[in-house]
Amino acid sequence: MPTATKRATVYLDPEIHKALKLKAVETSRSVSDIVNEAVKVALAEDAEDLSALKERANEPLITYDEMIKSLKKSGKI
Repeated sequence: MPTATKRATVYLDPEIHKALKLKAVETSRSVSDIVNEAVKVALAEDAEDLSALKERANEPLITYDEMIKSLKKSGKI
């Protein structure tokens, strides 16, 4: 049974659209397939970022100024 799909209107820069169509032809895939894959990859990256943020939530915060002072004190800059 095929997966249900949802139709959406997406406005692309004309040159990006042309490149996308060329990639579709070169890879024998549909534009929709390529866009769906790209969106899935972007969402997976977001999930990884959110997970990393959650893991680091309890780390102490340090300001840029404090970091520079620390680097100077340790002789790293």
